[in-house]
Amino acid sequence: MKHAFFQNYRSSILLLAALVVGSGVGVSLGERAQVVKPLGDIYLNLLFTVVVPLVFFSISSAVAGMSDTRRLGRILGITISLFIATGIVSSLLMVVGVKTFNPAQGLTVQLTSTADGGPGSVAERIVHAFTVSDFGELLSRKNMLALIVIAMLVGLAALTSGKKGTAFREWLASGNEVMMNVIRYIMMYAPVGLGAYFAYLAGVFGPQLLGTYGRAMVLYYPLALGYFFVGFSFYAYLAGGWPGVRLFWRNIIPVSLTAFGTGSSVATVPVNLDAAKRIGTPEDIREVVIPIGATIHMDGSCLSAILKIAVLFSVFGMPFEGAGTIAIAVGIALLSGTVMSGIPGGGFLGELLIVSMYGFPPEALPVAAMIGTLVDPPATMVNAVGDNVAAMMVARVLGGPQWITNEKQT
Repeated sequence: MKHAFFQNYRSSILLLAALVVGSGVGVSLGERAQVVKPLGDIYLNLLFTVVVPLVFFSISSAVAGMSDTRRLGRILGITISLFIATGIVSSLLMVVGVKTFNPAQGLTVQLTSTADGGPGSVAERIVHAFTVSDFGELLSRKNMLALIVIAMLVGLAALTSGKKGTAFREWLASGNEVMMNVIRYIMMYAPVGLGAYFAYLAGVFGPQLLGTYGRAMVLYYPLALGYFFVGFSFYAYLAGGWPGVRLFWRNIIPVSLTAFGTGSSVATVPVNLDAAKRIGTPEDIREVVIPIGATIHMDGSCLSAILKIAVLFSVFGMPFEGAGTIAIAVGIALLSGTVMSGIPGGGFLGELLIVSMYGFPPEALPVAAMIGTLVDPPATMVNAVGDNVAAMMVARVLGGPQWITNEKQT
């Protein structure tokens, strides 16, 4: 069991070791640690370069590969609505947490560039966020939302093109596989790149930055576990009353341990489907909701995204307050949780999205990445288990209050 745990988390352990060594080197060298910063810049530049094609192929191929099943339209509509609702709940929970206990309080870093909200009215900002006026602008990571919209439209068009679109759909799937391999190759350099960058950060900004991570974990772990036990019990009760709660907890422990031990929502899909079957979730619902949820339903990642955003705001001296700021942060948390699934190395794509959409300098990425690595096990557990209870709630909406009894009788 211990060997399996270290096998599953070998890359994370190696990355953490590199960050510890890099931070130690930085503290020892002080400002002289800037000499290793180019090694970190190489890693960040590789990630920023690959993010655009990676997002396009991953989203468009996922949409194009959807199968057309009975009740799919209603199931998808209810599923997406529930995913958004629970993601907002988890995000707002962390908003309350960071407003109560700021993990980066008193820490500031000199910005090399500043976030730019852009000119114009709210309507104009929405237009500029979701669309661009020229195809070439889609190739910039600064227009990530517009790229996601186009990727979804391309995937939908490929899906509805029938036999004539077969070759194109295969090209999208092939492109997605190639880009995932590109990320894997880049991640081989991650210990060197991030280790060098943390040496630079620790050397220039001092041990004060390192203390932020301890405070972040003190905040994240209790909130994630509270959401896991209290929040999911409440969702299960909404889905099936007390019988639903009992069935949920009777069958969800293997899912929880698998997710925590593997660090992968996708790897948890088989045991999650088995648990949903034993709970009594209808077959067509569980086989749609859980696989899709493993890629776009990330309550645990929403919790961590808000934490990362709040820390970065504090680190770079920006006020994390006001209804507009909170609403935008929640929206970005939902998006980052959606696009980060399946990316090796603890969700770098979601962190890239946060950094890109806020216009933070490249130095922000390692800060967010370290938080993501530290909270990955409980975040994955919340992500995966959330898919199961979401399937129960979809069954409740489509099958009525007695869906558990009806399913058990069939």
